[in-house]
Amino acid sequence: MALPVYNTKGEETEKIELNKEIFSGEVNKPLLHQAVRMYEANKRSGTASTKTRAYVRGGGKKPWRQKGTGRARAGSIRSPLWRGGGIVFGPHPRDYYYSIPNKAKRLALISALNAKVNDNEFTVINELNMNTSKTKDFASMLKDLNLHSTDRLLILVDKLESNIIRSSRNIPGVKVKDFDAINSYDILTCHRLVITKSGLEKLTERILKTDVRGT
Repeated sequence: MALPVYNTKGEETEKIELNKEIFSGEVNKPLLHQAVRMYEANKRSGTASTKTRAYVRGGGKKPWRQKGTGRARAGSIRSPLWRGGGIVFGPHPRDYYYSIPNKAKRLALISALNAKVNDNEFTVINELNMNTSKTKDFASMLKDLNLHSTDRLLILVDKLESNIIRSSRNIPGVKVKDFDAINSYDILTCHRLVITKSGLEKLTERILKTDVRGT
């Protein structure tokens, strides 16, 4: 499979052959579902908390005597049956973190890349060099590449430079990362994936490695 490579002016300069071991066109949707669930769960803070009747202040005194009033028996005004009482089976602080095997993360990353290629949401540019840190220069480059800043854009580079970070950080929906910090969730949640030629080469090397830490 070959894809065109564009410069920052939006002009096609060459074509690049994609690695067949990675870009086979196959998308494992069940595995992607597992990966997305994992990344979503790991983002949860797990700080939701409620008080049982043991932790609600007050209620130490019996509201009325046990018998002879005609009312139901009650031992505390902090019973879960009462307004202002404790909560039964409410949430408590917990850690939602879990992980799937590294091999599954690697295959999910490959499936996410193939999904973007299949949907024509994969753009390769020859390089991304910003001489200035001005936002308007970065926005102008996106316009030349026919990329809408209103979409969620994920731009992958081989190395993050200060000018790239500063010129892109004030554009809503644009996220710039290096090839070593990317995962399948980031790719699936963007509308278009833009990657530099050198970034694609290094990402391919990373995926083909046996040890796939950080995927």
